Amino acid sequence: MSNISRKDSFGGDVLFVDGLPGCGKTLISRLLATLERVELLSYSYEIEHYCALAHLGKIDPDAAAALIKIQSDLKIYNAMMGRDVNCRPSDLSSIFNHHDPMFYLKRFFESGDEVVPDRVSVERPILNLAVHNLLAFSKTLWEALGSRCIFIEVVRHPLYMVRQQVLNFENLIGDKRDFTVYFSHNGIELPYYVKGWEDEYLQLTPMEKVIRNIQNITSMTNIFKQEMRSSYHCKILTIPFESFVLDPLPWLEKISNLIGAQFTKATRKVLDEQNVPREKIADGVDLDIYRRCGWTPPVGDASERDELMIRRQDVVRNVSCEILSILDVLSHEYEKTYWNPDAATRKD
Repeated sequence: MSNISRKDSFGGDVLFVDGLPGCGKTLISRLLATLERVELLSYSYEIEHYCALAHLGKIDPDAAAALIKIQSDLKIYNAMMGRDVNCRPSDLSSIFNHHDPMFYLKRFFESGDEVVPDRVSVERPILNLAVHNLLAFSKTLWEALGSRCIFIEVVRHPLYMVRQQVLNFENLIGDKRDFTVYFSHNGIELPYYVKGWEDEYLQLTPMEKVIRNIQNITSMTNIFKQEMRSSYHCKILTIPFESFVLDPLPWLEKISNLIGAQFTKATRKVLDEQNVPREKIADGVDLDIYRRCGWTPPVGDASERDELMIRRQDVVRNVSCEILSILDVLSHEYEKTYWNPDAATRKD
């Protein structure tokens, strides 16, 4: 049987902003769109699906790699043609949530088709794709794109992600609006990322599933980064959400150096819109979409530790002692590695 391949390509970098639900990757994606040459935030579920199928052993690696190359080329081709443009004002990926909507509206009237490859060569646009839990399952992605692939991994304290993920497990998993790849286990459909712990998953409450999944994805991602950085010389930058929103400037410099592009005047506008830098982690933007995802305003004069303890109390009432212990270990490791809430202060 012949191998599936795609040798010719538009080339150019493909930027992936990855992380668990509730980690804050949408904020980072919007800021990245203020870099020179970086496109508006968009999604590519197809690429996620190819990686999921490869993880499940349901697609040959060469076929998955070729499809990823095709999809990344198709995304940039359609973007340059003004296709697949999100004009729904309330969506975070809408052009009307971009700092310069006219930049994308003008594309409707520019020449397309056969002139697009030359425009890509001259303008060198960088795709800006927000993805979900992908880094742990991205081996095929790196094999497909190689040095073109750039990952911004956003991490966040587990206690700040539990609420949104519980809502996902209660309202989205198994729903028609969930476009995750599923597999059948004893006649029950399960999301691909629980492969290997299916029976345990089925015995857990939604909140317990969330905590075990955070543990599993975090472990798999850390193992992957250790193995793949040496093999593929991967361009991966891990950004702790808390550190970023308290003091963004060092992280903006690291991002700019990694991508090889400069931030613009629009960066400050987006930072202001997102209330960055913040006095407290929970000082987010009060939008309906964030409230639907479990965001609540900070509590009065509560310290960063107090805010965490409020969220922990939500968990205590809904999980077993064993699962609570897992969450406490995850929290301790996060605080030791990325952010100490007892010493957190904003830097002006």
